[in-house]
Amino acid sequence: MNENRTIISTNSADGGNAHSEYLGPLSESGVLGMLTFLLIIGTVIYTAIHTYMRLTDKRLKSFVLAALVALVTYYVHGFLNNFLDTDKLSVPFWGFTAMIVAIDIYSRNQIKAQKNPD
Repeated sequence: MNENRTIISTNSADGGNAHSEYLGPLSESGVLGMLTFLLIIGTVIYTAIHTYMRLTDKRLKSFVLAALVALVTYYVHGFLNNFLDTDKLSVPFWGFTAMIVAIDIYSRNQIKAQKNPD
């Protein structure tokens, strides 16, 4: 029906995408692509929770918590849309992920320094 067509509509249905961060990798890269994305999500959540529990600095704990909440919000939103291919959301996504990893590495180094004072 012509009234249901948009600018990106095609007769062969080869335009657009899956509109999901989970179905997109599944359709483009197969099961391994989707599992890789899920592994990234699981690893980031695991790392953030363990880093949060390990930290004693309240300021760093609040940074990790804020980054985790922002990422979980995006993970939930990812069921309905995918924006990682645009710079507007891929920068915060990977930035918050990097923030969690950097604080994790910092806190591990702090613990090592406390155990082995030179």
